[in-house]
Amino acid sequence: MTDPSAPLLSVSGLNAWYGSAHILFDVALTVAPGEVVALTGRNGAGKSTTLKAIMGLVRRRQGEIRFAGQPIGHLPPYRIARLGLGYVPEERRVFTDLTVRENLETGRQPPRPGMAPWTEERLFQLFPNLARMPDRRGQHMSGGEQQMLTVARTLMGNPRLVLLDEPSEGVAPLIVDEMAAMVTDLKRRGLAVLLSEQNEHFVNRVSDRILVLHQGRLQQP
Repeated sequence: MTDPSAPLLSVSGLNAWYGSAHILFDVALTVAPGEVVALTGRNGAGKSTTLKAIMGLVRRRQGEIRFAGQPIGHLPPYRIARLGLGYVPEERRVFTDLTVRENLETGRQPPRPGMAPWTEERLFQLFPNLARMPDRRGQHMSGGEQQMLTVARTLMGNPRLVLLDEPSEGVAPLIVDEMAAMVTDLKRRGLAVLLSEQNEHFVNRVSDRILVLHQGRLQQP
């Protein structure tokens, strides 16, 4: 039985490499249920690599990663996603030939016990911009609209925790405000978020805790 006081996500001794380049050095962090934790740092500090390593998208990595009490460091990304860990990449990667509705369907997973399932209607309440364009194809959407769609598609998987990579990168200030409101809303609904972000205003607005990465190492507060 899972200890309700235990962290939802626990990472210790995380090291990661791209080829022979050592990127992360003994990174350790936790995220509690319903908590928003931000990873900050300059470009190249290892923020995105940390999220990708947790999600199983970095081939060479070492360390212990536990989600909901279960070790996941040995699992492929699709199995990690099925456990309830969602990932929103910085690159967005919407299906440009599919409509908003069709993109959402690609992320659908079964409901999880004790959680209200995400539906198209709930997502359109969270993202009013998407509600106005349900039949628009991804290729005809702005970068900010694609960012919203990527988050919404991830939520269709009914995650318990979302890894959110650079949500304010390259989008208009109005969209940044809407993304901040979205993160706050997710927290209110009980979801946990681990986000990578450089925008100091955004981080201070949404985060419960802030962790700073420098050259692949977490800095002591």
